[in-house]
Amino acid sequence: MIARAPLVAPVLATLLGLAAGSVAAQDFAPPEGCVGTLTVQQRACLVVNVWECEADAPGEQWVALFGVGGPFQVKKVDEDFQWLTTFYPDRVETMELPAPDPGSLSELLETGRDSYDFTTTSDDGAPAERVVGVDRLTGEEVEIDGEPLLATTYSYDVVTADGEITYSGVGEQYVSERHRLFLLGRSWQRDTPEEVLEASPVDFIYPGEPGFFSTSPQYDCGVIESALPGASQ
Repeated sequence: MIARAPLVAPVLATLLGLAAGSVAAQDFAPPEGCVGTLTVQQRACLVVNVWECEADAPGEQWVALFGVGGPFQVKKVDEDFQWLTTFYPDRVETMELPAPDPGSLSELLETGRDSYDFTTTSDDGAPAERVVGVDRLTGEEVEIDGEPLLATTYSYDVVTADGEITYSGVGEQYVSERHRLFLLGRSWQRDTPEEVLEASPVDFIYPGEPGFFSTSPQYDCGVIESALPGASQ
């Protein structure tokens, strides 16, 4: 379930190349052997591009997040939206498998609740981080740009090896059953609930439609640059 070696280099090259300036072209192509499936323009100056690769296991997807300054996160997820590998411009984080309590989109959809407890390690030598939390369906079904979504709430803690909580996140998200994706909504830190980041989806764009696989976010960019916590989606 970990990213296969032949795909790691192309993903990093794409990410770092865009960050270096080719983002000015306003779009990009997924690595060879992969096909783009969805673009989502969201608030908080965020655009998300999703692709699938023929070399990956069934249900695995790649999700890239772009802000006004370019890409800041690319992650590989499985069919239950476990964060298998996450690429940043300066490091790569890998999820330790098997997790004590794997995140499961299937369980969330079946029961309305899913807890998770997993650890990520980084190739830059930073200490491992444990993520412990829970997702819940609210029972509300919404439609955004014609796309049916399920509303959720979540809360999680990032915990060090010695038990110190370094970050506590709370928020509301959306789940697409069709695409088996979580999409950001409203988020805040537990100790500063008045500081809410609104990053809800606005436009869903498919292959062949204008704006598909754009790297240029369209909403709220004059107000805020994306400052999305890495563990929030």
